[in-house]
Parts: sequence; C-alpha cells; structure tokens
Amino acid sequence: MVASVNSTSSVNGAATSAASTSQTSAQAQSDRFLKLLVAQLNNQDPMNPMDNAQMTSQMAQINTVSGIQQLNDTMKSMASQFTAMQVLQGASMVGREVLTEGNTLSINAGVGKGSVELATAADNVSVQVMTPGGQPLGTVKLGPMAAGRHNFEWDASSYTDSAPPVFKVSAAQGGRAVSATPLARNAIESVSTLAGALSLTLKGGTTIAYDAVKAIL
Repeated sequence: MVASVNSTSSVNGAATSAASTSQTSAQAQSDRFLKLLVAQLNNQDPMNPMDNAQMTSQMAQINTVSGIQQLNDTMKSMASQFTAMQVLQGASMVGREVLTEGNTLSINAGVGKGSVELATAADNVSVQVMTPGGQPLGTVKLGPMAAGRHNFEWDASSYTDSAPPVFKVSAAQGGRAVSATPLARNAIESVSTLAGALSLTLKGGTTIAYDAVKAIL
C-alpha cells in the first residue's frame, strides 16, 4: 500500500488517533479482566475460596499483558510518525538530482551526464556510450583517476533517439582491470511511502527505495 503525507497536521492527527486507540484497547482489556475476576469470585466454592496469592498473580499477569500492549501500540505510533516525518523531509528533495546504480545517461540541453565509482585508483578510464540496443555512439576518455566517485559528460547534441543512451565503463591500473560501478543521474519527481519505507519516484516514472540513493546532487 502506498501512502503519502502532505502536512504536519496529518502527523499530529495520526499520533492522536493512535494514542487514543492504544488507551481504549488497554482499558478494554482491564475491564474484561475485572469482570472475569468478579464472576470467578462470585461463583467460587465457599469451602475452597481462591488463594490470595493466585489472585495476586492473575492481576500481575493482566497488568503485564496490558503494559506490553500499550508499549506495542506506542511503538507503532512512533513508527508511523517517523515515516510521516521522512516524507515531509523528503519533499525537500523533489527536483534535486540523485545518483543510483545504473548505466543510463541523463540528457539535458544536449549534454549527457553520468558518473562512475572506482574501487581503486586507475591510470586509464574510459566510457563507451551506446544506444539502448548496443550500437556504439562514442567514447569519453577520462584518463587517470583516483579511487572514488567521478562525474563525466558526453556531447549528446546529435542524439535524436527518444530512449536515453547507456554507457559502459572500462578502468585499468597497470594493465589490470579495476572494479568500476556505473551510476545514473536522475531527478526526483515525488516522494511517498511504500510498505512503511520512504520511496522516490524519478523522472521517467521509475520508483526506487531511499536507501538505493548513492548521493544527492
């Protein structure tokens, strides 16, 4: 189920409703226990009355169960509030670009943009740009690069395909291949919650989990 939060009043309303439900549930349990206890006392054998220790033990048990129920309800309320606050804070990211694992180039004003993350330093890094079908379009030579995350650009002024191009990174150090992770850049269009976790809808309609974001640009 997908849900979104649009204002602080929604958070406060959810908290109040959850707290009220918690109190009602705990009170109902206590009332049922007391009614059962009174009925048990009224119908006990006068020659063999209930032991005081037994009655005290039962009261302690219902108090423990009631306390655990209240704690569970409180934790659920706090989780709901936390999720709602995540959405409110995430709304500030709408329109910003993020980096996620992927090999798609984003094109804006005739410029294709992407990023690469190198596990170690490399003395020769290059990026091959291709159509979605795998036809080569060009190569961007980045030369030597340190370990870490790096951005690159590709001249996309002559690219006319409606689907964005893809890219493949090659990196080597002393003739040996270096692990390179391609990163795609994309803009956030909206935020929401999915199964209690913050999710982001990117330009183009793709939805990703917040923890899939490598960087916010």
